[in-house]
Amino acid sequence: MPSLRHNADFPHDERFAVLDSRQGWLAHTFSLPRSLRTWLSDHGSLTQRLKSRCTSFRVVPLETGLARANADEYALLGVAPGTRVYVREVLLLCNDVPVVFAHSVLPSAGLRGGWNGITRLGSRSLGEALFSDHRIERQPLAYRRVRNDHPLFRAAARQQAVAASSLWARRSIFCLNRIRSW
Repeated sequence: MPSLRHNADFPHDERFAVLDSRQGWLAHTFSLPRSLRTWLSDHGSLTQRLKSRCTSFRVVPLETGLARANADEYALLGVAPGTRVYVREVLLLCNDVPVVFAHSVLPSAGLRGGWNGITRLGSRSLGEALFSDHRIERQPLAYRRVRNDHPLFRAAARQQAVAASSLWARRSIFCLNRIRSW
């Protein structure tokens, strides 16, 4: 299965638009390979979809804690470049095979507010937490082919064998009490 990102279906809000074509993120699915399009653009719970297709499902935490965000994440989070943010990286496994590398980012200010539970998720799925809280709003998805020089590709490659020279990714912003995360 392809490397995917969490997805949900929340109202659109132009203030937090994810599209930034200057950095390679696209708002439409036209450029996605047909074989990945339904996975990357699905508006249901990715965790639930994966669970329905495998006998055993696990979340394996990789990295959690304060770190610098990727260059293309600062503006979306509304924080100054170089600011340390809370980063959570996990692998989602189906039948003990890594199928998704997930990278979530949260401004450190959110750790004192409604998002503080993210630091205690451990091996629980972020998607399940997002879908269970009706206060969380989700902004539109954006898609990108990440090549081997992008930090997301390098992070995924450190955790699993990546035979390709690029991977497809998706991202969106989740808002809770006006604090953005993804």
